[in-house]
Amino acid sequence: MSTTWHPHEDLIAHLARTSALGPGEAARVVADVLAYFSEPVEEFVRRRHAELRTKGLVNEEIFPRVAVELATRRVAAPELSLRQLRRIVYG
Repeated sequence: MSTTWHPHEDLIAHLARTSALGPGEAARVVADVLAYFSEPVEEFVRRRHAELRTKGLVNEEIFPRVAVELATRRVAAPELSLRQLRRIVYG
């Protein structure tokens, strides 16, 4: 019997344990959140600018707001080679 490993299985199990979500639903929530926070900076800025323009804001209001939002966003870690990972651990 083969078990499929998920890179965030501990988080999925935690969500399933502490909420009304089942494991499948928790996995979808985790995937959605990760996708949201992996959006590149340039795409985020363009998307937020367009969203705020549709709400009637002007650039003088939009850009300071986007700057604050950017400061609070999580940034995806750079992709590291196995060698780089080993160097982090062993120096």
